[in-house]
Formats: sequence, structure tokens, C-alpha cells
Amino acid sequence: MEGIIVGRIDLALVSLYLFWLFFAGLVYWLQRENMREGYPLEDEQGNPVGAQGLFPLPDPKTFKLPHGRGQVSAPNGKGDSRELAMELTSPSGGSPFTPTGDPLVDGIGPAAWAERRDLPELDGHGHPKIVPMRMSENFQISAGRDPRGLPVAAYDGDVVGKINDLWIDEPEQLVRYLEIELNDGTACLLPMPLARVRKYGVRVHSLHGRHFANIPRTRSPNQVTMLEEEKICAYYCGGKLYANEERLEPQV
Repeated sequence: MEGIIVGRIDLALVSLYLFWLFFAGLVYWLQRENMREGYPLEDEQGNPVGAQGLFPLPDPKTFKLPHGRGQVSAPNGKGDSRELAMELTSPSGGSPFTPTGDPLVDGIGPAAWAERRDLPELDGHGHPKIVPMRMSENFQISAGRDPRGLPVAAYDGDVVGKINDLWIDEPEQLVRYLEIELNDGTACLLPMPLARVRKYGVRVHSLHGRHFANIPRTRSPNQVTMLEEEKICAYYCGGKLYANEERLEPQV
């Protein structure tokens, strides 16, 4: 028996048990990390839910943001501070809400938006990602139809203005928004995926002409913040359901 180290120990079985322990610990760690946002849970009325799940909340972790934008901690226990204009259609749990005001302005349902930071999104070099084409010398339209100068028509046929410029995502090298110069002289942004560019003009299916006056605006004529993007995109997308009463009914 001289020279025997492990004796009757089955190394393969020990390795299997160690793997199981490691995998269980990995699942536990991943689940807790997944609970850094969106927890603790709340019910439809905003009250804390007693049963938060099998795993406890992780301890707060501080993340240092790049380009001198400070730091954030998660979880931070901060819920949504907005008072939304909506009410339950039934007292039973899980019942849908119905808007009590203008859902496009109030951010209800498909027009909902998240409270992102009110700062422009930056690229890897610390520069704003999305800028008007008039401020970038490195981009030009090399193919397709140039929408600048074309009239903009809403779903009901109202001509609300014309395309004044294109806002491009420089790192991704694509058009994110079209800038509309409205008939009243003000400007607003139109998400490119919700625009249909034709030779006779640009069509916006999601909104009627009367809705363009309330489209969220940008503070700066040359920058858009992450929060402003949320509100702008939510407003247009919400029109897919709330632009008129017919869209609220089943479509056959």
C-alpha cells in the first residue's frame, strides 16, 4: 500500500459533486445579480409585495460611470415617482388599467416610457452618439431618397410640416430620427422606423395631424437626451393604439 494517495476515494465522483456545488452557487449568484433592477416587487397599486421570491435581494453595488458621469448604486430602492393618470378596470388582481387622461401625454400603455437619465447617450470617446447631419462633416446620403424638404403627412392626411434634417447615430452609421419643421415654425423629431419615405413625401401612420403639437421636444436643437428619446418614441408608438378610438377595438 506504499505510495497510495487517494486510497478508495473516487476522484471522478468527487469532481462531479464539486461541479454540482459550483453550478448551484453560480445559479444563486446569477439570480441575485438579476434582482438589482426591478426589485423589490410591487403590486398594481404600488404597494410592496410580501413574497419577493426564493432568493434575497443582493447588497447594493456601486458602478462608476465612464466619461465623468458619476456613479450609480443598485439596488437603490427607488421606484417610479410618477402619478399615472389611469385606473383599474376591476378590483381583482391582474386586471388591466384604463387611461383617465391623454394616454400619449401621460405615458400609458404602449406610450409608456422609462425614467432614463436626462443626458445624451455617449459613444466610446465620450461624444454624443446622435447628432444632426448638419453638424457632422463625415456623413452624406449616398443612396436612396433624400427626405429633406419633403412634406410630412399624418395618418389622416394633414400635412404638418416638412423634413428639415436627419439625425444620425455616428457609431452605428445609420439614421435614427428625421427632424420635422412643423407649420408653426417649431421642430420635433420623428423616429426613422415609424416614417415611410416616398417620392411625394413622408407619411406617419401612428399619429393624426392634431397630435403633432404635443410631441415631446428636445431642450437643445442639436442634442437629444436618453430621457427625451424615451418620451418621443413612446409618444409615436402609443399612437398605434390611442390615435383614434377605432384602434382600440379588435381588428379583423
